[in-house]
Amino acid sequence: MERAALVTGGSSGIGLAIARMLREEGFALTLASRRADKVEAAAAELGAAAVAANMADADDCARVVAEHRERFGRLDVLVNSAGIGIAGRVESFPSKHLDLQLGVNLRGLFLVTQAAIPLLRETRGWIVNLASIAGTLPAPGLAVYGATKAAVISLTHSLNEELEPDGVRAVAICPGFVDTPMAEWAGIAREEMIRPEDCAEVVRMCLRLSPRARIPHVVIERMGSADGGVPMLRD
Repeated sequence: MERAALVTGGSSGIGLAIARMLREEGFALTLASRRADKVEAAAAELGAAAVAANMADADDCARVVAEHRERFGRLDVLVNSAGIGIAGRVESFPSKHLDLQLGVNLRGLFLVTQAAIPLLRETRGWIVNLASIAGTLPAPGLAVYGATKAAVISLTHSLNEELEPDGVRAVAICPGFVDTPMAEWAGIAREEMIRPEDCAEVVRMCLRLSPRARIPHVVIERMGSADGGVPMLRD
């Protein structure tokens, strides 16, 4: 039976790069993203199923997994790539921006994963969580974003411990700034950024490990970035 993967945030950036790699590896795909036009275009390119869904909505998180199950009947890889980053200093950060990042980056990821665990247990599958180098280093100006990504890293480690008896493995990918629309604000030249395909190759490596090996998290630094890749928000 053909292996199947579900990629949230799969219409662009890192999620789309990972989806392309999974298609190359022979996976049937479900792509989920907030905007119907974008996710349908990406799905058409890859011969994938498309689901328009808001990862900040609990019902949508459950629906994404349910629609994938109805279509393919199995789940071998879950990629949690949906995310949002909003810069700002802690002292003046609006609560609505706090709630939005917590809602998508952590709560949505948690709820999708929770719904997918029964399927992943059946296939002894993989959970791929897109975190960030900002979750491993001080990130002034990105404190909330970094906090959500640190939580994702912690959650990934806990998932590995909880699901080890079932053969399910999880990895948190923690890149510096990647050449995606979300990183345009940073003012870094595109040619100096990490490629989305670099993240996809890390996932490909994980999928080729033996069942006795796992990599709980991977940090991908930008070459030439003394700070590890996290620019600071300056006055």
